[in-house]
Amino acid sequence: MVKRLQAVGNSLGLIIDKPILELLRITRDTELDVSTDGERLIITPIRADQVRTDKLARAQARTLKAHERTFRKLAK
Repeated sequence: MVKRLQAVGNSLGLIIDKPILELLRITRDTELDVSTDGERLIITPIRADQVRTDKLARAQARTLKAHERTFRKLAK
């Protein structure tokens, strides 16, 4: 499928056809992660479990940073 970008205000937008949205279970409320590998645009729906995993990783990082000395002592 070949698509062209369309003007949306001062930006450009890509219209995704309804069958593709349904296939990927994407709605207007679905958050999307937009990234690139240097040549391609990669759009990935963020599912609730992914959001939860990301929150957990951030909480772990904060805990490790806040209690680093304690964990080092426990590791000995």
